[in-house]
Amino acid sequence: MTNVEHIGIAVRNLSAAEDLYSTLLNASPYKREAVASEQVTTSFFKVNQTKIELLEASGPDSAIARFIEKKGEGIHHIAFEVEDIIAEMERLRDAGFVLLNETPKRGADNKLVCFVHPKSANGVLIELCQEIR
Repeated sequence: MTNVEHIGIAVRNLSAAEDLYSTLLNASPYKREAVASEQVTTSFFKVNQTKIELLEASGPDSAIARFIEKKGEGIHHIAFEVEDIIAEMERLRDAGFVLLNETPKRGADNKLVCFVHPKSANGVLIELCQEIR
């Protein structure tokens, strides 16, 4: 893993959260994107090398909707950038981590992604992400 790629924050209302984070970070979001397969709409901010991804559920059965219902708004996941997502998935699986998907899938911001189950990482949902080339 090379670095923290972004921090994902679950929100109820994306527009309101964009306003809040625009003021907080003194920056505007650079991208808004719907990821239909995950039933989520995302909004990205970048301040220096730090990226924040706001996540709003676009369907009642989405993982974000369930997360907010159970835990409320807040940090949802930490994403780490990897050079070779397949090799990293294999390495983690061999080390005993439980992955939430067998193969990488297309995520937001032109990335391939895979998630590590929070039960394998002290309660933190970990996302692996690799730039699609």
